[in-house]
Formats: sequence, C-alpha cells, structure tokens
Amino acid sequence: QVQLVESGGGLVQAGDSLRLSCAASGRTFSTYTMGWFRQAPGKEREFVATIEWSGTSTYYADSVKGRFTISRDDAKNTLYLQMNSLKPEDTAVYYCAARRGIMGITTTLYDYWGQGTQVTVSS
Repeated sequence: QVQLVESGGGLVQAGDSLRLSCAASGRTFSTYTMGWFRQAPGKEREFVATIEWSGTSTYYADSVKGRFTISRDDAKNTLYLQMNSLKPEDTAVYYCAARRGIMGITTTLYDYWGQGTQVTVSS
C-alpha cells in the first residue's frame, strides 16, 4: 500500500510555470507506475501524464504535451510534474495516483490517490 501527498499548487498567471510534487510513503514506490490527473469544476477527472515504474517510459495527454514533464525520483519517493507555459484552461485540482503494472490513462486503473492540490491560472 502507498500513501500519496501532493504539493506545489498555487495561483499563477498565464505563461508562468509551476512544479507539483507527490510524496509517497513506503519503501515500494519504485515498483509503482504513477500518474497525474486533474479535475476542473463541473468536469470529470482527466488524465494528464503517466510514468512507468521503471521511469523509462512516459505518456502525456495531447493538451499538455510539450508543456508538461512528468518525472520521478525513487530515492526521494517523489513524483513530479513540471508545468510550463500554463494556460487558464489548466486550472484544476491536480491529483497523483499509483498503480501496479503498465501505464494507464483511465482513473479506474489506479489504486491509490492523493488528496489533490489546486492550480489556478489567471489570464
């Protein structure tokens, strides 16, 4: 089992950057495939990015490709999401999630979730 705690959200202007972190408990973080999802008010939770347990493969939603970068530091049990060139439509609560196995882009594939961190991008 793994517990996840996100941090790093905030209020920024369009074009700014933010880096989200997701701290994981336990000594098995390196065995989990990790993902970032987001949920805007009135919308369903949507996939943002995922990184395989080995760290060698990543995958992004088209809406963030080229702007966001997912990475992990297994020595620190931490997942990151570097967000550049932020847009107002990136405003949402961002969640990290963990699962065993290959990368996935649907929420139902993930077993563990953090509480979320708010990102607000003003125009």
